[in-house]
Amino acid sequence: MTAFASAHTALATLASEGEHVDTHASISPFMTGGAALVILLLLLWVTTRFNRDR
Repeated sequence: MTAFASAHTALATLASEGEHVDTHASISPFMTGGAALVILLLLLWVTTRFNRDR
């Protein structure tokens, strides 16, 4: 049982030391979603222009 306890202690120590700290401003989710929506609408418009029945 001591091997399991020491392994748990070692892994818990390693996990707590490697915490990720974000030091830069991230991209706004609204900007990302809005840009994705605009791109998809543009692709839909292009697809419908080329897919006309003649």
